[in-house]
Amino acid sequence: MPKKVMVVEDNALNLKLFCDLLRAHDYDAEPVSDGREALQMARSFAPDLVIMDIQLPHVSGLELIEAMKADDGLADIPIMAVTAYAARGDEERIRAAGAEAYVSKPISVVRFVATVEGLFRTATLVSEGRGLTGLVPAAAHPHGS
Repeated sequence: MPKKVMVVEDNALNLKLFCDLLRAHDYDAEPVSDGREALQMARSFAPDLVIMDIQLPHVSGLELIEAMKADDGLADIPIMAVTAYAARGDEERIRAAGAEAYVSKPISVVRFVATVEGLFRTATLVSEGRGLTGLVPAAAHPHGS
């Protein structure tokens, strides 16, 4: 059964691109174009991963990440933030909100897919009780995280 990924993105072209990439790699992608529907959709779709745009109309992606992490039914779902934010300190704020990964726009297709696959590998190791030790060499993270 394919892993389920919910994609929260208000830009129609980005939403289609992300969902097409995920489906091409055998993931079940569920598009959500309105951030106000994200929490309810996450509860009903029960994704294995959420890809979250940070700059959404009506509600901040950071607020949605914090709300998901505060919800007992959603807190364990890994979140990958995708954003045009690139200023110093933005990645730290996004990770502090609860996102496990961060990819900046414009995306690199290779990095996008590798990050998704890495999050699923991490989730599998954690669910098997094998921990995170030695998962990714420090050199793989140019920003030290």
